[in-house]
Amino acid sequence: MQCLGAEYEVPAERTPRPRAWRPQLYRKCTDAAWLVLFFLFWTGLVFIMGYSVTAGAAGRLLFGYDSFGNMCGKKNSPVDGAPLSGQDMTLKKHVFFMNSCDVAAQGRRLASTALCVSSCPEEQLDTLEEIQLFANTSGSFLCVYSLNFFNYTQSPNAGALCPRLPVPPSKSFPLFNRCIPQTPECYSLFASVLINDVDTLHRILSGIMSGRGTILGLCLLALALALAMLFTFRFITTLLVHIFISLVILGLLFVCGVLWWLYYDYTNDPSIELDTERENMKYVLGFAVVATVITAVLLILIYGIRKRIKWTVELFHVTHRALGASPFLLFQPLWTFTILLFFWVLWVAVLLSLGTAGTAQVIDGGQVEYKPLWGIRYMWWYHLIGLVWTSEFILACQQMIIAGTVATCYFNRNKNDPPDHPILSSLSILFCYHQGTVAKGSFLITVTRIPRMVFMYMCNTLKEKQSTWSRAASRGCCSCGCWCLSRYLLRLNQHAYATTAINGTDFCTSAKDALKILSKNSSHFMSVNCFGDFIIFLGKVLVVCYTVFGGLMAFNYNRVLQVWTVPLLLVAFFAYLVAHSFLSVFGTVLDTLLLCFAVDLETNDGSAEKPYFMDQEFLSFVKRTQKFSNSTSQQNKDSLRNQEGTELRPIGT
Repeated sequence: MQCLGAEYEVPAERTPRPRAWRPQLYRKCTDAAWLVLFFLFWTGLVFIMGYSVTAGAAGRLLFGYDSFGNMCGKKNSPVDGAPLSGQDMTLKKHVFFMNSCDVAAQGRRLASTALCVSSCPEEQLDTLEEIQLFANTSGSFLCVYSLNFFNYTQSPNAGALCPRLPVPPSKSFPLFNRCIPQTPECYSLFASVLINDVDTLHRILSGIMSGRGTILGLCLLALALALAMLFTFRFITTLLVHIFISLVILGLLFVCGVLWWLYYDYTNDPSIELDTERENMKYVLGFAVVATVITAVLLILIYGIRKRIKWTVELFHVTHRALGASPFLLFQPLWTFTILLFFWVLWVAVLLSLGTAGTAQVIDGGQVEYKPLWGIRYMWWYHLIGLVWTSEFILACQQMIIAGTVATCYFNRNKNDPPDHPILSSLSILFCYHQGTVAKGSFLITVTRIPRMVFMYMCNTLKEKQSTWSRAASRGCCSCGCWCLSRYLLRLNQHAYATTAINGTDFCTSAKDALKILSKNSSHFMSVNCFGDFIIFLGKVLVVCYTVFGGLMAFNYNRVLQVWTVPLLLVAFFAYLVAHSFLSVFGTVLDTLLLCFAVDLETNDGSAEKPYFMDQEFLSFVKRTQKFSNSTSQQNKDSLRNQEGTELRPIGT
């Protein structure tokens, strides 16, 4: 976190005459103020973590709780003023509602008394004698704790303290570990009241927890697909590219077809009554429209690059030779993924605790109700910003390390004697000098999300004053504009990180210098590099498509009692970040090689006094790309000439 030295300088005998670009020669702390800001922001996150641990109770969401302040399956502490609280419920892991079919439960509140029981009654109980027998044989007491089961048939208060007869058969369900009635009339009523009674945040959290096994499996699928794509790009050939593109097209069509089929199935289902089902139907329609548009755009782009596949494959071969100098770069995403996974698990744990933070208040009858604490919603937004900023910071650190490693190997005169431990050297330089630059760049990506959130909030606020088509058009334009801005900033950040790794300058100076020098040399193989980036992007699309396809198949089997569209979005987000972490190695290497090539042309002329750093294989590839560009358009040849004194000379052998 601290700068270990104010400035590092190589020995004087290796220092060339002063020039604008000084690759790998000078280092100093860059953007230190942003590092301090990032540290202060994380101080706030640590406070929220501590607050969520002390004030939250994620166990209430995971295990369920009764009406008297007891968490099922746990040993509880007493609540002041609630005589039936503080009981040992270790063996009572299920939540049973005494009047799940009662007419009083038809309101939008779940007025039925909840109890912790050891098992749910799987058969209908018609009399108090049967309830007493069930308690005696199973140890599951269905009346209020204050009434001993020996007195179920004798107490005059049994009618008020025991469930209304008949007690329908029920079965435990993962959602809050509740006993769900199995008779059709009770099931429909109970599920409607239960789910509609819970607010949106809790429905989302419950959907995540009830589908946690499926989410974990889909995350592992995304990891496996990302690893497969990593090794596919490592040994890529022309035939393999065609097979890969065919799989991408097939995955896109599969996802679109399944989404539209699900929407058709929802719209023709007459039994849809729950809020979760209506929300799922609305989100499925949105997913289907977005997926169709993305598929159409990608198919057009794929058709446009069909003649450039040969050059893209050769460009990947150049990348493989660069990776050959530091083969352990391919394992760099594993460390990034491990750190991201640890952070995401921590983030979800804090989110669950925030969602259950509340104070116990005793109401009529000695029952306990939990009131949400003030300020929780604001903490949730702060926590969300922390997720985006920290994730982007971790990914940016990976980009900086890869760029520094490639630059160290490129600007090495003796290609037969590569530098020792370039990855560790790049990592130490990052932590000693350039963490502030990474924090600043990742913050810019985070900021692009805020205008979109504000605009979406305005659209929801004014939705009654807008027609459906105008609202959809405004949202589409907003999403498209924010996406374009985000893509531009991602590209700008990547060039800035590479320039910082090469020249040791701050973020703004690096971004300006990178744009300037790349604009001078855009005609060499910039277009081919863009096609390479597009192939890498298709690799990420393939990972996301097949992960989402698996998620659609898995979540659709449990669509009623969870908002499965939100877990599906989380899985898609996770799949993209994992694919980005692994496949961005190739994209970062490509962009860094392009920038190193431009710097090489800027500082050297190929003469004996100032030879190029690039090797003969790279020279041969550049010559072929120049010939390809010149044969494609005469204007590309004219663009090789720039301002006075900076004309780019033809590269000789």
